[in-house]
Amino acid sequence: MAELAFTAGDLAQVRFVVSPMWQVVTSFRLLSNHNGHPGHASVSPAHRPWIEQVRPRMAAAGLDRGWLAGLIPPAGFFPYFLNPAPIGAAPTLAMELAAVPNASADRIRRDLDHLAYHRGPLDARLRSLHHDPDTRLARLTEEIHTYWELALAPYWARIRAALDTDVFHRAHQVAEHGAGHVLNDLHTAVRWDDGKLHLTRRSRPLSRTTAGPGLLLVPSAFTGPRVPTRVAPPEPPQLVYPARGTASIWTPRPATGTDALAAVLGRSRTRLLSELDTPASTTQLAHRTGLSPAAVSQYLTALRDAGLVSAHRAGRSVLYARTAAAETLLEAATNA
Repeated sequence: MAELAFTAGDLAQVRFVVSPMWQVVTSFRLLSNHNGHPGHASVSPAHRPWIEQVRPRMAAAGLDRGWLAGLIPPAGFFPYFLNPAPIGAAPTLAMELAAVPNASADRIRRDLDHLAYHRGPLDARLRSLHHDPDTRLARLTEEIHTYWELALAPYWARIRAALDTDVFHRAHQVAEHGAGHVLNDLHTAVRWDDGKLHLTRRSRPLSRTTAGPGLLLVPSAFTGPRVPTRVAPPEPPQLVYPARGTASIWTPRPATGTDALAAVLGRSRTRLLSELDTPASTTQLAHRTGLSPAAVSQYLTALRDAGLVSAHRAGRSVLYARTAAAETLLEAATNA
Protein backbone atom coordinates (compact mmCIF):
# COMPACT_ATOMS: atom_id res chain seq x y z
CA MET A 1 0.00 0.00 0.00
CA ALA A 2 1.22 3.50 -0.85
CA GLU A 3 0.42 6.66 1.12
CA LEU A 4 0.42 10.21 -0.20
CA ALA A 5 0.41 12.97 2.40
CA PHE A 6 -1.45 16.23 1.81
CA THR A 7 -0.78 19.71 3.10
CA ALA A 8 -3.40 22.45 2.96
CA GLY A 9 -1.64 23.65 -0.18
CA ASP A 10 -1.93 20.21 -1.80
CA LEU A 11 -5.65 20.04 -1.03
CA ALA A 12 -6.08 23.46 -2.58
CA GLN A 13 -4.59 22.09 -5.81
CA VAL A 14 -6.84 19.04 -6.14
CA ARG A 15 -8.87 19.32 -9.34
CA PHE A 16 -10.88 17.20 -11.79
CA VAL A 17 -9.88 16.77 -15.43
CA VAL A 18 -11.76 15.11 -18.30
CA SER A 19 -8.88 13.76 -20.38
CA PRO A 20 -9.35 12.21 -23.86
CA MET A 21 -5.84 10.69 -23.73
CA TRP A 22 -6.65 8.84 -20.54
CA GLN A 23 -9.71 7.40 -22.31
CA VAL A 24 -7.35 6.27 -25.08
CA VAL A 25 -5.00 4.53 -22.65
CA THR A 26 -7.62 2.90 -20.43
CA SER A 27 -9.85 1.81 -23.33
CA PHE A 28 -6.92 0.29 -25.24
CA ARG A 29 -5.91 -1.62 -22.12
CA LEU A 30 -9.48 -2.84 -21.70
CA LEU A 31 -9.47 -4.15 -25.29
CA SER A 32 -6.11 -5.83 -24.70
CA ASN A 33 -7.51 -7.60 -21.65
CA HIS A 34 -10.50 -8.97 -23.55
CA ASN A 35 -9.89 -12.49 -24.85
CA GLY A 36 -13.34 -13.06 -26.29
CA HIS A 37 -14.64 -15.29 -23.52
CA PRO A 38 -17.88 -14.20 -21.76
CA GLY A 39 -16.47 -14.91 -18.32
CA HIS A 40 -13.28 -12.90 -18.67
CA ALA A 41 -12.76 -11.30 -15.27
CA SER A 42 -11.04 -8.15 -16.52
CA VAL A 43 -13.95 -6.96 -18.65
CA SER A 44 -17.27 -5.73 -17.35
CA PRO A 45 -20.25 -7.18 -19.24
CA ALA A 46 -21.45 -3.60 -19.72
CA HIS A 47 -18.50 -2.92 -22.07
CA ARG A 48 -19.07 -5.93 -24.32
CA PRO A 49 -21.25 -4.13 -26.90
CA TRP A 50 -18.50 -1.53 -27.37
CA ILE A 51 -15.76 -4.19 -27.49
CA GLU A 52 -17.62 -6.28 -30.05
CA GLN A 53 -18.05 -3.25 -32.31
CA VAL A 54 -14.51 -1.89 -31.94
CA ARG A 55 -12.28 -4.97 -32.04
CA PRO A 56 -12.96 -5.82 -35.71
CA ARG A 57 -12.17 -2.23 -36.71
CA MET A 58 -8.92 -2.33 -34.71
CA ALA A 59 -7.85 -5.59 -36.31
CA ALA A 60 -8.68 -4.32 -39.81
CA ALA A 61 -6.54 -1.22 -39.19
CA GLY A 62 -3.68 -3.26 -37.68
CA LEU A 63 -3.92 -1.40 -34.37
CA ASP A 64 -3.83 -4.64 -32.39
CA ARG A 65 -0.16 -4.97 -33.42
CA GLY A 66 0.91 -1.34 -33.71
CA TRP A 67 2.60 1.27 -31.53
CA LEU A 68 -0.07 1.29 -28.83
CA ALA A 69 -0.05 -2.49 -28.56
CA GLY A 70 3.63 -2.31 -27.70
CA LEU A 71 3.34 0.63 -25.32
CA ILE A 72 0.20 -0.33 -23.37
CA PRO A 73 0.41 -3.87 -21.98
CA PRO A 74 -2.69 -5.61 -20.57
CA ALA A 75 -1.42 -4.90 -17.04
CA GLY A 76 1.35 -3.08 -15.24
CA PHE A 77 3.42 -0.08 -16.23
CA PHE A 78 2.86 1.94 -19.37
CA PRO A 79 4.92 5.01 -20.38
CA TYR A 80 4.16 8.21 -18.53
CA PHE A 81 4.95 10.38 -21.56
CA LEU A 82 1.57 9.35 -23.05
CA ASN A 83 -0.30 11.29 -20.36
CA PRO A 84 1.32 14.64 -19.53
CA ALA A 85 -0.59 16.74 -17.03
CA PRO A 86 -3.62 18.16 -18.89
CA ILE A 87 -4.04 21.92 -19.08
CA GLY A 88 -7.49 23.07 -18.05
CA ALA A 89 -10.49 21.03 -16.96
CA ALA A 90 -11.45 19.59 -20.36
CA PRO A 91 -8.66 19.58 -22.98
CA THR A 92 -9.39 18.26 -26.46
CA LEU A 93 -7.57 15.27 -27.90
CA ALA A 94 -5.69 17.63 -30.24
CA MET A 95 -4.45 19.66 -27.26
CA GLU A 96 -3.24 16.56 -25.45
CA LEU A 97 -1.65 15.02 -28.54
CA ALA A 98 0.21 18.28 -29.12
CA ALA A 99 1.73 17.93 -25.64
CA VAL A 100 2.98 14.35 -26.13
CA PRO A 101 5.92 15.31 -28.40
CA ASN A 102 6.97 17.89 -25.80
CA ALA A 103 8.28 15.11 -23.58
CA SER A 104 12.06 15.15 -23.38
CA ALA A 105 14.06 12.42 -25.06
CA ASP A 106 15.33 11.45 -21.60
CA ARG A 107 11.76 11.06 -20.31
CA ILE A 108 10.80 8.84 -23.25
CA ARG A 109 13.90 6.67 -22.99
CA ARG A 110 13.50 6.35 -19.24
CA ASP A 111 9.89 5.22 -19.67
CA LEU A 112 10.83 2.73 -22.38
CA ASP A 113 13.66 1.34 -20.25
CA HIS A 114 11.19 0.90 -17.40
CA LEU A 115 8.75 -0.82 -19.77
CA ALA A 116 11.51 -3.19 -20.91
CA TYR A 117 12.42 -3.93 -17.29
CA HIS A 118 8.86 -5.15 -16.64
CA ARG A 119 8.02 -6.75 -19.99
CA GLY A 120 11.32 -7.84 -21.49
CA PRO A 121 13.18 -6.59 -24.58
CA LEU A 122 11.49 -3.92 -26.66
CA ASP A 123 10.30 -4.80 -30.16
CA ALA A 124 11.87 -3.20 -33.23
CA ARG A 125 9.29 -0.40 -33.35
CA LEU A 126 9.87 0.65 -29.74
CA ARG A 127 13.64 0.34 -30.13
CA SER A 128 13.38 2.84 -32.99
CA LEU A 129 11.39 5.16 -30.71
CA HIS A 130 14.10 4.80 -28.07
CA HIS A 131 16.77 5.63 -30.63
CA ASP A 132 15.00 8.54 -32.37
CA PRO A 133 12.07 9.89 -30.30
CA ASP A 134 11.62 13.10 -32.28
CA THR A 135 10.94 11.30 -35.56
CA ARG A 136 8.97 8.33 -34.25
CA LEU A 137 6.61 10.30 -32.01
CA ALA A 138 4.90 11.70 -35.10
CA ARG A 139 3.99 8.17 -36.18
CA LEU A 140 2.77 7.32 -32.70
CA THR A 141 0.50 10.37 -32.49
CA GLU A 142 -0.87 9.58 -35.94
CA GLU A 143 -1.79 6.08 -34.75
CA ILE A 144 -3.41 7.48 -31.60
CA HIS A 145 -5.57 9.72 -33.77
CA THR A 146 -6.56 6.72 -35.92
CA TYR A 147 -7.47 4.73 -32.81
CA TRP A 148 -9.54 7.63 -31.53
CA GLU A 149 -11.53 7.84 -34.77
CA LEU A 150 -12.22 4.09 -34.79
CA ALA A 151 -12.80 3.36 -31.12
CA LEU A 152 -13.84 6.51 -29.28
CA ALA A 153 -14.94 9.40 -31.49
CA PRO A 154 -18.22 7.74 -32.61
CA TYR A 155 -19.16 7.31 -28.94
CA TRP A 156 -17.64 10.49 -27.56
CA ALA A 157 -20.91 12.39 -27.09
CA ARG A 158 -22.13 9.73 -24.66
CA ILE A 159 -18.75 9.17 -23.01
CA ARG A 160 -18.20 12.88 -22.47
CA ALA A 161 -21.71 13.30 -21.04
CA ALA A 162 -21.07 10.52 -18.52
CA LEU A 163 -17.70 11.97 -17.49
CA ASP A 164 -19.11 15.49 -17.14
CA THR A 165 -22.00 14.16 -15.06
CA ASP A 166 -19.56 12.38 -12.76
CA VAL A 167 -17.45 15.50 -12.25
CA PHE A 168 -20.56 17.61 -11.61
CA HIS A 169 -21.77 15.11 -8.99
CA ARG A 170 -18.43 14.95 -7.21
CA ALA A 171 -18.00 18.73 -7.25
CA HIS A 172 -21.39 18.98 -5.54
CA GLN A 173 -20.23 16.38 -2.99
CA VAL A 174 -17.10 18.44 -2.27
CA ALA A 175 -19.25 21.47 -1.60
CA GLU A 176 -21.64 19.51 0.63
CA HIS A 177 -19.33 17.09 2.43
CA GLY A 178 -15.73 18.13 1.76
CA ALA A 179 -12.86 16.76 -0.31
CA GLY A 180 -12.17 13.87 2.08
CA HIS A 181 -15.63 12.44 1.49
CA VAL A 182 -15.13 12.50 -2.27
CA LEU A 183 -11.66 10.93 -2.10
CA ASN A 184 -13.12 8.09 -0.02
CA ASP A 185 -15.80 7.51 -2.64
CA LEU A 186 -13.59 7.17 -5.74
CA HIS A 187 -12.73 3.47 -5.60
CA THR A 188 -12.43 0.61 -3.13
CA ALA A 189 -8.63 0.78 -3.55
CA VAL A 190 -8.52 4.47 -2.53
CA ARG A 191 -8.95 5.64 1.05
CA TRP A 192 -8.59 9.06 2.68
CA ASP A 193 -7.58 9.12 6.33
CA ASP A 194 -5.70 11.48 8.64
CA GLY A 195 -4.49 13.81 5.89
CA LYS A 196 -3.22 10.99 3.68
CA LEU A 197 -4.44 9.26 0.53
CA HIS A 198 -3.96 5.50 0.79
CA LEU A 199 -3.68 3.48 -2.44
CA THR A 200 -4.15 -0.09 -1.26
CA ARG A 201 -3.25 -1.78 -4.57
CA ARG A 202 -0.14 0.24 -5.35
CA SER A 203 3.03 -1.59 -4.34
CA ARG A 204 5.54 1.16 -5.15
CA PRO A 205 6.10 3.79 -2.43
CA LEU A 206 4.76 7.29 -2.89
CA SER A 207 5.74 10.56 -1.26
CA ARG A 208 5.39 14.27 -1.92
CA THR A 209 9.06 14.56 -2.82
CA THR A 210 8.55 12.03 -5.64
CA ALA A 211 5.00 12.98 -6.64
CA GLY A 212 4.73 16.74 -7.10
CA PRO A 213 2.09 19.01 -5.54
CA GLY A 214 -1.70 18.64 -5.53
CA LEU A 215 -3.63 15.88 -7.30
CA LEU A 216 -5.44 15.52 -10.63
CA LEU A 217 -8.54 13.33 -10.48
CA VAL A 218 -9.42 11.87 -13.89
CA PRO A 219 -12.71 10.01 -14.44
CA SER A 220 -12.62 7.21 -16.99
CA ALA A 221 -15.28 5.14 -18.72
CA PHE A 222 -12.89 2.19 -19.11
CA THR A 223 -11.01 1.49 -15.87
CA GLY A 224 -10.69 -2.08 -14.63
CA PRO A 225 -10.14 -3.40 -11.10
CA ARG A 226 -7.04 -1.25 -10.59
CA VAL A 227 -6.71 2.52 -10.29
CA PRO A 228 -4.10 3.82 -12.78
CA THR A 229 -1.78 6.51 -11.49
CA ARG A 230 0.88 8.72 -13.06
CA VAL A 231 3.63 10.11 -10.87
CA ALA A 232 6.15 12.27 -12.72
CA PRO A 233 7.30 15.32 -10.76
CA PRO A 234 7.29 18.28 -10.93
CA GLU A 235 3.83 17.69 -12.42
CA PRO A 236 1.02 16.86 -9.97
CA PRO A 237 0.22 13.15 -9.58
CA GLN A 238 -2.73 11.86 -11.58
CA LEU A 239 -5.25 9.32 -10.33
CA VAL A 240 -7.71 7.73 -12.76
CA TYR A 241 -10.93 6.38 -11.26
CA PRO A 242 -14.10 4.78 -12.70
CA ALA A 243 -16.74 7.37 -13.51
CA ARG A 244 -20.20 6.78 -12.10
CA GLY A 245 -22.87 5.47 -14.46
CA THR A 246 -20.55 4.43 -17.28
CA ALA A 247 -22.38 1.12 -17.70
CA SER A 248 -25.33 3.03 -19.14
CA ILE A 249 -23.16 4.43 -21.96
CA TRP A 250 -23.37 1.16 -23.87
CA THR A 251 -26.96 0.28 -22.97
CA PRO A 252 -29.13 0.44 -26.11
CA ARG A 253 -31.49 3.38 -25.95
CA PRO A 254 -33.88 3.12 -28.89
CA ALA A 255 -35.91 6.28 -29.25
CA THR A 256 -39.65 5.95 -28.84
CA GLY A 257 -42.42 8.51 -28.86
CA THR A 258 -40.63 10.65 -31.44
CA ASP A 259 -43.69 11.74 -33.44
CA ALA A 260 -43.23 15.37 -32.43
CA LEU A 261 -39.60 15.31 -33.54
CA ALA A 262 -40.56 13.60 -36.80
CA ALA A 263 -42.99 16.45 -37.48
CA VAL A 264 -39.98 18.79 -37.49
CA LEU A 265 -37.20 16.68 -39.01
CA GLY A 266 -39.25 14.28 -41.11
CA ARG A 267 -39.87 10.61 -40.39
CA SER A 268 -36.88 9.28 -42.35
CA ARG A 269 -34.37 11.60 -40.68
CA THR A 270 -35.83 10.84 -37.25
CA ARG A 271 -35.69 7.12 -38.00
CA LEU A 272 -32.03 7.41 -38.88
CA LEU A 273 -31.29 9.25 -35.65
CA SER A 274 -33.08 6.50 -33.76
CA GLU A 275 -31.07 3.82 -35.55
CA LEU A 276 -27.83 5.57 -34.67
CA ASP A 277 -28.07 4.37 -31.09
CA THR A 278 -25.04 2.41 -32.34
CA PRO A 279 -22.65 4.10 -34.81
CA ALA A 280 -23.22 2.72 -38.30
CA SER A 281 -22.30 3.15 -41.96
CA THR A 282 -24.59 4.23 -44.77
CA THR A 283 -24.89 0.63 -45.98
CA GLN A 284 -25.81 -0.65 -42.52
CA LEU A 285 -28.42 2.07 -42.06
CA ALA A 286 -29.93 1.36 -45.47
CA HIS A 287 -30.20 -2.33 -44.56
CA ARG A 288 -31.83 -1.58 -41.20
CA THR A 289 -34.32 1.00 -42.44
CA GLY A 290 -35.18 -0.20 -45.94
CA LEU A 291 -34.21 3.20 -47.36
CA SER A 292 -31.98 3.34 -50.42
CA PRO A 293 -28.27 4.05 -49.80
CA ALA A 294 -28.62 7.26 -51.81
CA ALA A 295 -31.52 8.46 -49.65
CA VAL A 296 -29.66 7.55 -46.45
CA SER A 297 -26.60 9.48 -47.66
CA GLN A 298 -28.74 12.52 -48.48
CA TYR A 299 -30.49 12.50 -45.09
CA LEU A 300 -27.22 11.99 -43.20
CA THR A 301 -25.69 14.96 -44.99
CA ALA A 302 -28.62 17.12 -43.89
CA LEU A 303 -28.38 15.85 -40.30
CA ARG A 304 -24.64 16.45 -40.27
CA ASP A 305 -25.07 19.99 -41.57
CA ALA A 306 -27.54 20.56 -38.72
CA GLY A 307 -25.03 19.35 -36.13
CA LEU A 308 -27.03 16.25 -35.23
CA VAL A 309 -24.70 13.63 -36.75
CA SER A 310 -20.91 13.28 -36.85
CA ALA A 311 -18.88 11.25 -39.35
CA HIS A 312 -15.79 9.17 -38.57
CA ARG A 313 -13.52 7.40 -41.04
CA ALA A 314 -13.22 3.64 -40.41
CA GLY A 315 -11.01 2.15 -43.12
CA ARG A 316 -12.87 2.37 -46.41
CA SER A 317 -16.19 3.23 -44.84
CA VAL A 318 -17.52 6.08 -42.73
CA LEU A 319 -19.27 5.60 -39.40
CA TYR A 320 -22.02 8.02 -38.45
CA ALA A 321 -22.92 8.77 -34.86
CA ARG A 322 -25.37 10.95 -32.98
CA THR A 323 -23.96 14.14 -31.50
CA ALA A 324 -24.71 15.44 -28.02
CA ALA A 325 -27.30 17.77 -29.55
CA ALA A 326 -29.09 14.81 -31.15
CA GLU A 327 -29.04 12.88 -27.88
CA THR A 328 -30.65 15.84 -26.14
CA LEU A 329 -33.33 16.17 -28.83
CA LEU A 330 -34.24 12.49 -28.71
CA GLU A 331 -34.33 12.45 -24.92
CA ALA A 332 -36.60 15.49 -24.87
CA ALA A 333 -38.88 13.98 -27.50
CA THR A 334 -39.05 10.65 -25.66
CA ASN A 335 -39.87 12.30 -22.33
CA ALA A 336 -42.37 14.77 -23.77
